[in-house]
Amino acid sequence: MAEALPPTLKDQFAAFSKFGYSKSDGTTITLTQLDKWMKQAKVIDGKMITMTDTGICFNKFKLRTINFSTFEKFIEELASSKKMEAESLREKLINCGAPGTSGITKVSKTGAVERMTDTSLYTGSHKERFDESGKGKGIKGREDIADTSGYVTGYKEKDTYDKKQGN
Repeated sequence: MAEALPPTLKDQFAAFSKFGYSKSDGTTITLTQLDKWMKQAKVIDGKMITMTDTGICFNKFKLRTINFSTFEKFIEELASSKKMEAESLREKLINCGAPGTSGITKVSKTGAVERMTDTSLYTGSHKERFDESGKGKGIKGREDIADTSGYVTGYKEKDTYDKKQGN
C-alpha cells in the first residue's frame, strides 16, 4: 500500500479555495477563505497576527481574489510586516490538515446548557413537545390538535352513551 504524500502549499491553497464555495476552481482564494485557513493553521492567534493584519495585507493587492503566485507574495508581505519568518508561516499552513470544522466547534457542557437541554426539566407547553425518553414528538408536540368528538373539555363520561343504551 502506497504511503500518502504530505500536501504541498499549493495543494492546501486549492483545497481551502474550494472550501465552502462549490463554484470555485481552486485557482484563486478570497480573504474570507484565507482567514479560515489561517485560523485553522493557528497563524491567526489574536496576538501576533490578527484578522485585521491579514485584511490590511490582502488589500494592498487591490484584488477581491488572489491566485497562488500573489498568495506567495502575500505570505512574504505578512511575514515581513510582523517580523516573522515566511517559512514558519508556510509550514503552519501546510500542516494544518484538510479544511473543515473538526475540533473547532465543540458541544458545551456547562451547567446552564445542560439544564436547557434536559427535557425532563421542561414545564408547561414545552413539556408536551417531548416523550418520556426526551425525544421530540415533532409536529404532534407543537400543534394544538382540535378534539372534534363533540364532547366539551372536561366531560368525564365521554364515549359512554352507547354503553348506557346497550348498543
